[in-house]
Amino acid sequence: MSTPDSANDAQPTAFVLSFQCPDQLGVVAQYSAFLLDAGAFITEISNYSDPVSRTFHLRCVFDDRAMKVDFARFQQGFAELAARLDMQYTLRPVAQLPRVLLAVSRYDHCLTALLTKWRAGALPANVVGVFSNHEDCRELVEWYGLPYFHLPITPDTKSEQEQNVAALMAEHRVDLLVLARYMQILSDEFCAQLEGRAINIHHSFLPGFKGARPYHQAYERGVKVIGATAHYVTADLDEGPIIAQEVRAIDHQVSVEQMIQLGHDTEATALSHAVRLYCEERVQLNGQRTVIL
Repeated sequence: MSTPDSANDAQPTAFVLSFQCPDQLGVVAQYSAFLLDAGAFITEISNYSDPVSRTFHLRCVFDDRAMKVDFARFQQGFAELAARLDMQYTLRPVAQLPRVLLAVSRYDHCLTALLTKWRAGALPANVVGVFSNHEDCRELVEWYGLPYFHLPITPDTKSEQEQNVAALMAEHRVDLLVLARYMQILSDEFCAQLEGRAINIHHSFLPGFKGARPYHQAYERGVKVIGATAHYVTADLDEGPIIAQEVRAIDHQVSVEQMIQLGHDTEATALSHAVRLYCEERVQLNGQRTVIL
């Protein structure tokens, strides 16, 4: 930790703290007093008190330019505060990026967008690799210098394949699994294992037009906007808590084929946005909804 006596050219280390807890009198006073006493210099803060669920949600970024204790002692002290207030929280250095595994089948537009943003430094994630039930995207992924894991699947090998995915995630210490148009339905058991740690992109503006062929459903209903929805993976198909959505205006002249092409842009944008929000510790589950800080 740096101190006020550190060299002038020393750069402070930034940390991100995100927590939620039952809303009660004194939450703000207690966490702010703790940060003040520790010398945490807050540079960014956002919070929300939900009057329905009666939960308090907070995200803040602080640095150690005036810190009075080392990070290990800070962590220990905050863990004690979190226990008293019944918090669920994450606390890490900003530079310690979440480890992300991407999954894809054959459509590569979402995968390409994610990899391009990651390579450009616009996606604050440590992408550890890509797995697929097909070989189609291998050349693209390896061009980015990432490992490509081919994990084929059939109805008879579904359980075995999911066990292989779980083993891959454990081996690479994966924080988040991103289904970038991975066109397989995960088992209920695997969804339960991944709760809060897997994001899917659905090529429709949920909760409308769920399941297969959403663009065809939208065309038949004569919609005036098409959209895409990034949401947490749950056992209920396409019904997980929503993180981000994008829409595109259309009219009666747009064919199904044109809708699909336009939809690729909304899908890639919504998914990239959702992954960035997750990696910046801005997404908190609040029942069937999310709070975005």
